[in-house]
Amino acid sequence: MQPDERPMAALKAGCICKGVKLIRLIEAIDNGAASFAEVATVTGIGGGPCKGKRCGKKVRELLAQRR
Repeated sequence: MQPDERPMAALKAGCICKGVKLIRLIEAIDNGAASFAEVATVTGIGGGPCKGKRCGKKVRELLAQRR
């Protein structure tokens, strides 16, 4: 992630159901989380009403970008 992208990621939703910002998802991946399950464990996403359908797509995109 570029330094100038961090402020915007801190404002954007990563998981609407759980109120987790995008920056938390990115940081989890940057710190070694390599799957949705690992990101969910670190950030608490995936347990809301949609059960990860919305944030799961975003996490898969982020994981693909960082590989």
